[in-house]
Parts: sequence; structure tokens; C-alpha cells
Amino acid sequence: MRAAAALELMVDRITVTEAAVRDRFPLYAEPDTGEWTTTRRGSWVAGFWAGQLWLRARLTRDTRHQGVAEDWTRRLAPAAAVDTVTRGLTLWYGAAAGHRLGVSESGRRLVRQGAEQLAATFDSEAGILPWGTAFNDPAEPVIARVDGLAGTIPLLAWTGAGAVAERHLATHLRTCSGPAELIPALSFAHGRWEPHAEPAAGWSRGEAWLLLALADAGLWLDAEYTRRAVELLSEWPWPPAAVPAAVRGEPLVLDTSAASIMAVALCKLGRSDRARELVEVLVGEHLSTGESPGRLLNGCYDLSRGLATRHELIWGDFFLMLALAILSGEVDPAEL
Repeated sequence: MRAAAALELMVDRITVTEAAVRDRFPLYAEPDTGEWTTTRRGSWVAGFWAGQLWLRARLTRDTRHQGVAEDWTRRLAPAAAVDTVTRGLTLWYGAAAGHRLGVSESGRRLVRQGAEQLAATFDSEAGILPWGTAFNDPAEPVIARVDGLAGTIPLLAWTGAGAVAERHLATHLRTCSGPAELIPALSFAHGRWEPHAEPAAGWSRGEAWLLLALADAGLWLDAEYTRRAVELLSEWPWPPAAVPAAVRGEPLVLDTSAASIMAVALCKLGRSDRARELVEVLVGEHLSTGESPGRLLNGCYDLSRGLATRHELIWGDFFLMLALAILSGEVDPAEL
């Protein structure tokens, strides 16, 4: 299936989702029925729904779609003050998307306010923006997770806090990324970093988040990060055009959302050939057609809890849609 056709299916799926979720944020959908599990405030994924709506507005140039995206972006306002570094994902891919995609200035004030509040949480002793307490994690010891990098790096760089972004990323690179295996989470106490229990090593989405953050750092901070990203890509045990297992060693459970994140990172790194190969696998083998089309299936939310292990995930949809838009020439890799 060509990129344009796949994008059309995904745009149509957004319209179906919009009618189904009404005033709630979609989180994940059942693989057989397409029925969404939703949240009132959006958890850490709220920005990906708003981001999809902005992508639809960019692709269709329909003012009605722009208005819908603006309405949902206003609902992201509480995310600016939530105690989690993942607000970077919400603010960048959701609130900043309208401006970054050249559709609307909506969300600029929220982005600025949220970025300032996020930067203010920087822990100078640990050298990071802490994971935070929003998901019932303790304030002490300070926790660092690689999924607290993506979105946060370009957000802070764009709003003038590039020095904080660079220190945050440098600490993760120094502590998390080994030559053979990524340590996706660590805790800092008594001046030392130790592996944190969750998520465990082998989590493929951790590698994807880190690579995306490095790709954006290469665009926003220093081209040296691009070189570092390419080095890590060559070291990690991930086939170039395959959907990874959600957790290494569990080959029966895939995570297409990790692959879609990786595809966007590859586009930003100038590896469009590898990105295209990966996207062709996602579209050819995992994007639904026929009845209820346009759903990226076989995403895994959380294997350790058995939660949504072969489902449509809102962030998987978003990143596949973004990768398709980039590969088809509709969006520049540096825009979002």
C-alpha cells in the first residue's frame, strides 16, 4: 500500500475515533472490535490524540479539522503543571503541533508556560528532570527514565531552555546507554545511580524513545548527537526492517508502537531508506484494512501487567501517521 493510501485510511480512522470517544482521550483500542479505552484527562498520551488531530488538519487543510484540533489543545492545559517529565510529550506533540505544522498559533502560550514549569524541576545534583510523582512514583529517590526524553528535548530547545535539555540528555546517555543493552530506568540516591525495577532492560520502546530524542537533539542542539544516534543504532540488536518484540526474549509479543517511533527517528536521522522499509512492514502487515480500517495493531502497552498487548495504541497511530506524512513529503522531519 502506498503512503498516500495508508495516510487516507488513518485520517478516516481519526474521524471514527473522534465520534467514538466524544469528550474523552483515547488510550488503546481492542484489536478485534476497535473499541477504545479512554481517559478523562489523557494520562501521558493526551498529546498524541491532539497531535493526530493537528496532522489531520495539516493534511486536509480543512478549517473544521483545525477547529477540532484547537478545542482539544485547550484541554491539554492541565498537563503544564502535572508533576511528570512526560508532560514534554504532551506539550510538544500536542500543544506545539499546530504552530510547528504551520496550521495555527493555538497552544503557544500553553507551550511556553509548560516548558518553563518543566525546566524549573531540574535536579542539579542528579543532573536530570526527574520522572516525577504523577504516576504514583516517589519523589525520592529521583528516577530517570528514557521515556522522559522524547518531546522534552525539542520542547525545551524551542522555548529557550536548551541548556537544561542538553544536561538532561547527557546524564541519560552517561548512565543508561551501554554498548550492548539499554538500561531504561535508574534511580539516584546518595550520589549514585542504580538500575530501577521498571521498566526492565530489553524494553524495545526504551530504545526507540532514546533514538528519537537523540535525533531531535541532533536537529535542535548539536549535530554531534546525530553521530551518537547512528552509533547506537549500529550497536543495538534490532533488525533494521522488523517490528521488535515488546521485551527482548518474548518474541511472541510485538510492539508496533516502538517500530513507529523508530521510523520517525530514522526519518529525522536522514535514514529515509530504512524508515521506508520499516513503515512498509507496519503498513503491509499490521495496519488494518477492510472493516474498521486504518488501525495500527499489535502494539503492546505493558507486557509485565498483561495490559493491551496486541492493541491499537494512540501513540503508535500518531507516530506511524507522522512517519507516513514525512515519507510522502507532506511534513518536514524537523517540523515536529
